[in-house]
Amino acid sequence: MCVEFVQNFFRYDLDMITMAICVQKQRRDGYWPVYIRVTQNRKRAYIKTSKMVNDKGLNSKKEVRDPYVVRSLSDTIAEYYNRLNRMNINNWDVKQIVEFILHSDEDVCFSDYCKKHISRLIENGQERTSKNYKLALQSMELYAGTNKIMFSAITVAFLNAWIKSMEKTHRAKEQYPVCMRQVYRAAMKELNDEDAGIIRISHNPWLKVEIPSADRTEKLAITPEACRAFFSAPLPESKFKIPLTELGRDVAKMILCLGGINTIDIYQLSKTDYYDGIIHYKRSKTKMFRADEAYMEMRVPELIKPLFNKYAASQDDPMLFCFHKRYTTSDSFGANVNAGIREVCKLIGIPKEERYCAYTFRHTWGTIAQNDCNASIAEVAFGMNHSAGFRVTRGYLKINFEPAWELNERVVDYIFFSEGTSHRLEKADDEPFSRFSSVQMIKGSVYFRGRLLGQIQDIGFNNVDEVISRLVEFIPDDIPVRSICQFKIENLDKHQTQIYEHQKGKGF
Repeated sequence: MCVEFVQNFFRYDLDMITMAICVQKQRRDGYWPVYIRVTQNRKRAYIKTSKMVNDKGLNSKKEVRDPYVVRSLSDTIAEYYNRLNRMNINNWDVKQIVEFILHSDEDVCFSDYCKKHISRLIENGQERTSKNYKLALQSMELYAGTNKIMFSAITVAFLNAWIKSMEKTHRAKEQYPVCMRQVYRAAMKELNDEDAGIIRISHNPWLKVEIPSADRTEKLAITPEACRAFFSAPLPESKFKIPLTELGRDVAKMILCLGGINTIDIYQLSKTDYYDGIIHYKRSKTKMFRADEAYMEMRVPELIKPLFNKYAASQDDPMLFCFHKRYTTSDSFGANVNAGIREVCKLIGIPKEERYCAYTFRHTWGTIAQNDCNASIAEVAFGMNHSAGFRVTRGYLKINFEPAWELNERVVDYIFFSEGTSHRLEKADDEPFSRFSSVQMIKGSVYFRGRLLGQIQDIGFNNVDEVISRLVEFIPDDIPVRSICQFKIENLDKHQTQIYEHQKGKGF
């Protein structure tokens, strides 16, 4: 056990806090390391100094008497008290006092703190989220030219310049700064104690930094016709048991037939998640942020049950599918699925910049459900396991998922068991029409300043001029010459609409 010897001659008091120069235990080489002992409410802590003395530097009571050491450390203690005098330390314990003394004038390493923050995310089960933080930190360190970015180096000018360097990216210019801002906020909350007066990070440059918005996400959905072409594409023979193209096509079909399920959730399904013909899972992407843990049940359509058998794991394997045997992580699995999907796209002649990915089929499920199966936005959100604005409510209700199953069956039937075309993506005839068949039903309307003046609906017209001539009869004489009227002509049989403007006195 260490024996403590206290230099009593040099002692300073500050509201029940005492500091003293002391030694504890002699080293094998005969020297005594010198400490500053801090005592507060009978609790002690020791601050190791760079000083050492031999036996000649101690008196008979083992108190430090070396004049150089005593003078130097007395100045150090005076400086410590000077720092403490500027703070409100009434509620501090001895550990907080020593922590403040040792680090109050020390810059903190942002890079190190960020790595600690990332480790906590992983421990909290947010491994996928942590990857964005890792990439964001790498980007910032690459720009700074060091992997030891200090908090003091993170200024408004530095952040603005870093963000500007990413201006040509689609998502990183928003995602990376948001991640680093979260880390900065966490650090201020953890390292600063305003109630105790401990401020390790004194400024927040993010308050004066404007983070740009990511580029608007491109709509990834494809038409039912494109889906049919993709899934019916002949795949080339391969020496592999399950070639990449086959994997991509099969998993894409699973996604499309299971309400747009994500690849990570397919990868993580266990045997206990599938019973009574229904898969039960929590959506990995959002389960950490929702009261209901993003829980979902989806009935498996008959169309893809052969795929469940094809990729089934062995009986003694707890996982539902064998994907984890071939791919060590869900990210690796997803990457290979996307590669296979792109290869199928290549086979059917889709240009490189327009090729699909796994998310294409999730977007497609939602789009076809809403536009071609007459589902409401809320019904689509429910089927795709979005919270749909009812996060709290979903947290305490026992949900009946049958409406989602029924909508999913309608989507599957529309794509695979009909020749229906997409209402949303069906290309309209943008060419102005001037002639039409006399047997087609034509509707004509004339407006002035937004007011409907007259309307006709009949067959027997051969061209636009004939319709306009009939509509002119509805225009009152008191409308000033050179005024503009709008003529709306609709071919009801072909679902075409054309707008014309004519000036009174010129054209009619």
